[in-house]
Amino acid sequence: MSAELSIFDLFLQASLLVKSVMLILLAFSVACWTMIFQRKKVLDQAALQLKTFEDRFWSGADLTKLYNEISSRQQIHGIESLFVAGFKEFARLRKSNIQSPQAIVDGTHRAMRVALSREVDSLETHLPFMATVGSISPYIGLFGTVWGIMNSFIALGAVQQATLAMVAPGIAEALVATAMGLFAAIPAVMAFNRFSHKVEKLENSYGNFMEEFSSILHRQTAVEH
Repeated sequence: MSAELSIFDLFLQASLLVKSVMLILLAFSVACWTMIFQRKKVLDQAALQLKTFEDRFWSGADLTKLYNEISSRQQIHGIESLFVAGFKEFARLRKSNIQSPQAIVDGTHRAMRVALSREVDSLETHLPFMATVGSISPYIGLFGTVWGIMNSFIALGAVQQATLAMVAPGIAEALVATAMGLFAAIPAVMAFNRFSHKVEKLENSYGNFMEEFSSILHRQTAVEH
């Protein structure tokens, strides 16, 4: 408790600029932690949905029935959005006068590619902010530290006899800014790296499904023609 009170006292004694730096870093930290919990929930749900959908898809479920069930929902996310986009375009092209199976499959693949791009953009929401916080927070904290130490030495130069007790509080409050910069940056960098890896794995899984689904549709179209 005494350590917490001393840090709070140092914040109150800091200059206006150093206080501003500390408040900015505190806001960055709170925002990052909020986004970390939100992204973790979204990515975990996407991974669970991927496994559930693939289990059902490869169990031999009727694709038309599966499409009708999923497309009837108000919100469609993840791999289901790729499946719906691909099957919808496939059905549309098959009803047209296109005779080439490859043209039908290429159109279907393009539709799924667009859906994939949208899903990846959605999964990567907030990740650029985390990367930015992880990159700039230490420098913002260092700026507050440099400014606080500079003010301490300026004040020290105005007295004839300098003591450690005179300069120590100013240096301590300045170093708190650096500590807060690291406190904001480290979780942001760790979360960014972890979530980026998860997004990459999901994107690869989505891409593999696209290729496999396109092969199934190509075989079906070739048989019909």
